[in-house]
Amino acid sequence: MTRSRAKRPFLLTLALATVAALALSSALTGPAQAQSTAQFALPRSVLQTLHQAQIPPSALSVLIAPLPDSPASQSAMPRHLSHHAQASVNPASVMKLFTTYAGLSLLGPDHVWRNRVYTDGPVRDGVLQGNLIVRGSGDPKLVVERLQELLAQVRSAGVREVRGDIVLDRSVFDVRERSEPFDEEPLRPYNVGPDGLLLNFKAVVYKFTPDAASGLVQVRFEPPLAGFSAPTQLPLSQAPCSDWRRQLQADFSQPLQVRFAGRYPVSCGEREWPVAYPEPEAYAPRVMQALWQGAGGQLTGQVRYGARPASAKLLLEAPSLPLSEIIQDINKFSNNVMAQQLYLTLSSELGAPGRFEASRLRLSQWWRQGFAMHEEPVLDNGSGLSRSERSTAQALTALLQAAHASPHARHFIDSLAIAGVDGTAARLKDRHPQSPVIGNAWLKTGSLRDVASVAGYVQGQSGQRYSLVAVLHHPNAQQARAALDQLLEWTVSDMVSGPAKPRTPHTAPRSRAR
Repeated sequence: MTRSRAKRPFLLTLALATVAALALSSALTGPAQAQSTAQFALPRSVLQTLHQAQIPPSALSVLIAPLPDSPASQSAMPRHLSHHAQASVNPASVMKLFTTYAGLSLLGPDHVWRNRVYTDGPVRDGVLQGNLIVRGSGDPKLVVERLQELLAQVRSAGVREVRGDIVLDRSVFDVRERSEPFDEEPLRPYNVGPDGLLLNFKAVVYKFTPDAASGLVQVRFEPPLAGFSAPTQLPLSQAPCSDWRRQLQADFSQPLQVRFAGRYPVSCGEREWPVAYPEPEAYAPRVMQALWQGAGGQLTGQVRYGARPASAKLLLEAPSLPLSEIIQDINKFSNNVMAQQLYLTLSSELGAPGRFEASRLRLSQWWRQGFAMHEEPVLDNGSGLSRSERSTAQALTALLQAAHASPHARHFIDSLAIAGVDGTAARLKDRHPQSPVIGNAWLKTGSLRDVASVAGYVQGQSGQRYSLVAVLHHPNAQQARAALDQLLEWTVSDMVSGPAKPRTPHTAPRSRAR
C-alpha cells in the first residue's frame, strides 16, 4: 500500500477514535443514572482472591465499559467498573495493542514487507560472477519455509552458483543486540532482538520423538545451520514429565555443538523446545549457507553481512505475509520480536533506517492526533518486554473502543486470542472448563515477573459487548491471576435472570465498521 492510499483510512480512523473517546468519556462521567454510572467497588470474589495472595486492591487497575451502540437484552444488568483506571502502570505484553493498532492505522492491513535479492555481476549459464545480495525489509516472519521459497526463486531466476559471496543486508533497521537479556534469560526465544533481516526468529527448535520399543528418543532440530551439530538420539527414562527440560541436562555453551547429558521421560510423548541461538550475529549467515547448499546451490565465497552496492541489479522481490496476518501472531501468541519488527517499521517505512526513538516519535504523534484527551502511553520497544513501558487502563480502553469502531475492526479483533480456544487465552479452559467466558472474550494477555494483565472485548450473556482492561502489578501478581478470570466472568454474567443463548466460540463480535 502506498502512503497516499493509507492516508484516507488513517484520517477516518482518527475521526472514529475521537467519537469513541467522547462516547467513553460520556459513559464514565455522564449523569448519575443506574445504567450509566461506573461501579468503583471490586466484585467480592476478586477481593477475596487478592486477599488470599496478600495483594492490596490498590495494586489492581480495572476499567470495564460497554461498547457504544451494542445491542443488549432488556433484562441486562450492564457492567461498568472503574478502579484505579487512571494509574500509570506497566501492563506487560498488553502494550502490543498500541503497536498493532497503530500499525493497522498507519500502514493498513494489506501492508507487506518486500524482501529483495540483487546481483552485482553478470549471470551466465547459471553462474553469478559476483555477489548475491539479500536485502531484508524488516519482515517479521521470514521463517524457514519462506526463506526456502525465496532461495528456490533465486535458482528459478537463473542463479545456481555464486562465484563470490552471499551478502546479507539488514540496513533497513538501525538497531543493536541487547547487551543484557531481559530477566537474565538469554536463551529464551522471547529475548531475541529485532533485525532488518530476521531469519526464523534466530531460534533453533529441538524436536523429541520417543520410541519406547528401542528405549531411545529421536532428536531433530531446525533450521539447519552450517557447521552445527546436536545429538540425534538420547536414552529414555521412566521419570515423570515434570521439568523435562532440566532432566535433559542440556549444554548450550558451545554454539556449534549442543550436548544433552541426561535422559528424556517417555511419559512426555512428543515435545518441542525452542531455544534462542547463543550467538545471534552468527545465526543468519549459518542458516543462509546451510539452506543454499542444501538446495543444491554452490558458493565460492562466504556468507557475510554487508550493504547493497548502488550498482547492484534487482533479481527478484519476495513480499511478506500481509500485516493483517502478522498481527495475529503478535497478539494471539504474544510474539515479542515480531512486535518489535512492526514497531521499527513505523519509522523505517518513512525512508530512513528504522530506529526505536523514531518509532516512538511517530506513534506519539499518532496518539496525540487521535487520543488527545487521554494520557499518552510510554513505549520503549513496542512489545511490552520492558520495565519502562507504561499506560493507564483508561488509555487502553480508549484504544480498544476506537479500534472497535474503526474500518480495521475486523482485523484487530481477529488478532486477539479467543478465551479458552486459542493463543495465550486457550489455557482459561484448563483452569475453568465450564466458564461462561469460553468463546465469549477476545483478549490480549500479559505477564512479567510482577505483572499479570488482560485486555480486550467481552460478550455479555445479555448481548451487550464490553471493552475490558485489568492490570495487576505486584510481586505476587502471578499468584492472583484468578482475579482476572473472575473479572471476565463478572463481565459476561450481565443478566438479571436467565442467560441468553451463548455465542459460537469462533465468532468474533460484530462491529459497525468493516
